[in-house]
Amino acid sequence: MPEQLALGMDEGALRALVPRVLAGLVRRGENFDDAEDALSEALLEALRVWPEHPPRDPRAWLTTVATRRLIDARRSESARVRREDTAYAAPPPGATEQADDTLFVLFCCCHPDLAPASQVALTLRAVGGLTTREIADAFYVPEATMAQRISRAKRTLRGRRLDRPGDLAVVLRVLSLVYAAGHADRVDLTTEAIRLARQLTLETAEPEARGLLALMLLNRARLPARVDGEGRIVTLDQQDRSLWDTREIAEGVRILQSALAEQTDERPPGRYQVQAAIAALHDDAATADETDWQQILSWYDDLVALSTDPVRQDPAAVLGRAVAVGHVLGAAAGLREVDRLSDVIGTRHRWHAARGYLHELDGDLPAAAAAYAEAARLATNVAERDHLVRQAARTRHARE
Repeated sequence: MPEQLALGMDEGALRALVPRVLAGLVRRGENFDDAEDALSEALLEALRVWPEHPPRDPRAWLTTVATRRLIDARRSESARVRREDTAYAAPPPGATEQADDTLFVLFCCCHPDLAPASQVALTLRAVGGLTTREIADAFYVPEATMAQRISRAKRTLRGRRLDRPGDLAVVLRVLSLVYAAGHADRVDLTTEAIRLARQLTLETAEPEARGLLALMLLNRARLPARVDGEGRIVTLDQQDRSLWDTREIAEGVRILQSALAEQTDERPPGRYQVQAAIAALHDDAATADETDWQQILSWYDDLVALSTDPVRQDPAAVLGRAVAVGHVLGAAAGLREVDRLSDVIGTRHRWHAARGYLHELDGDLPAAAAAYAEAARLATNVAERDHLVRQAARTRHARE
C-alpha cells in the first residue's frame, strides 16, 4: 500500500478501507487477483491526487477508480467491452454490504487451497493493507520472494468461487501465525494481528475468536519485559513485572471471561481460550513464586486433551504441561514426563531446554548445564540460541 500518512488520512482508517473496497469488487464477481491489483493502482492514484484534492468519500473514490482500472483492463477484449462497461459501472456497495467485509476478505485469503505461508502473506496484503516490501521485511525474505508468493496465491484463487470458502478455524490459525511471527524493524506484526483479531470479534460471535484476541493481549502485555536493555531474552520468572501492561492484561482477562461464560459441558473451551487462561494465570501472579501452578496444570490437561496425538500435534503444550507437573508434583515428576517424549521430539531444542529448566529446578546444575548446551546447539533462532548459551554458562559456573 502507498505511504498512508502522505495522504493526510489516518493510517488505521485507510487500512480499514482496503478490505471493504476489495470485498465489494470480489462480491461483484471479480477475480481476487484482478480486484487486488486494481485496488493497488487506485491507492497509487490516491497518493498522487488526495494531498491536493481529498475526496469526501474515500471508499467510494477508491471503488470508482479501481472499477475504472478493471474496465480499462478489459477493453483489449473488444467483444466484451459493452458487457463489462455495464456490469462494472455500478455504484459503490451500500451500507448493508459493509458489516462483514473484513471477515469476507479474511476468508478469501484463508482459502483451503492456499498454503499456510501464502494465507498469512495474502492476509497481510489484502486485509492488513501492508506493502509487499513490509511483509517481506517482517518475514526476513527478499521482496521479490514475497512478491512471487503473493502472486502465486492470487493465481491459485483465480476462478475460485469466493463465497465464504474458508473455515473460521483456519482464519484464527492464520491470525495466530501472524502474531507468532513477532516483530520486525518496520512492521509490528503483533499489533497488526491484534487489530485484525479485534475486527474479527466484531463480526463473529464465536467465543474462540475472543479467546485468540485475549491470548494475544495477555501475551503482548509482557513484551516490554521480555528483553533487557541489550536485547537479550529475559525468562518469565526473571522479568520485571512492573513493566507489564496492566491495562492490556485487564482487557485480555475481560475478553476471556466473556468467552468462557458461553461455554457448556457440551461445548467446552477451545484451544485459544485454554491458552489464554494459562497466560492469564501467569499475568495474575505478582511474583514468579506466587504463580498458581496447580490451576495452570489443570488447564494444560485440558489443552493436551484437545489433540488426538498431542506429542506430535502440539509439542509445546505437552512440554508446558511437563514443566507445570514439575512445579506441582516435583521436578523429578516433570522430568519423567519430558523423558517419555524423547522418541518423538527428543531432537528439538525446546525438549532439551525443558529438561535443563527441570534439572535446575531439581538442583542438578551439571545436568541442567548439559541440557541447556545441547538446546543451544540445536536452536536455529539466534536470540534463543544466545539465551540458551547464557543459561548453560550460568548453571555451569553456579556449580563451581
